[in-house]
Amino acid sequence: MVESNPSQSDILLCQIDEVAEMQAIEMDIGHNKLFAIRQDNRMHAYWNHCPHLGIPLNWMPEKFLDLDGSLIQCSSHGALFQIDSGECIAGPCVGDHLKPVELRVDGTKVYVVADQPMPQAPVNLRAQALADLEDS
Repeated sequence: MVESNPSQSDILLCQIDEVAEMQAIEMDIGHNKLFAIRQDNRMHAYWNHCPHLGIPLNWMPEKFLDLDGSLIQCSSHGALFQIDSGECIAGPCVGDHLKPVELRVDGTKVYVVADQPMPQAPVNLRAQALADLEDS
């Protein structure tokens, strides 16, 4: 998170006081989804793609944390990630990292920095399975 004035093309994510501590919010930018979690009064944002399978991490809207509420957890295979660094510390992708989303803070407003590299769209396993059925 960078403290600076937003550019005209930056996208407002939230007012930081609108998000409770250890809660997540989501946003769509084109075909990509991102999520941000407030921890210690800072927002940490990542693209919603598991580095292992390329699928979305959450099991329900805005539900990204494990049962203890202290780590990001992949709903598909249970991989656990640090909130502040995005590093996978347990599961099949240990040592990999979630792709961070660059944020800019202006007072209490948090913006997604425009013109940053976008990841590939996540894999939609359901759509892929249906397409495979049609091809057979």
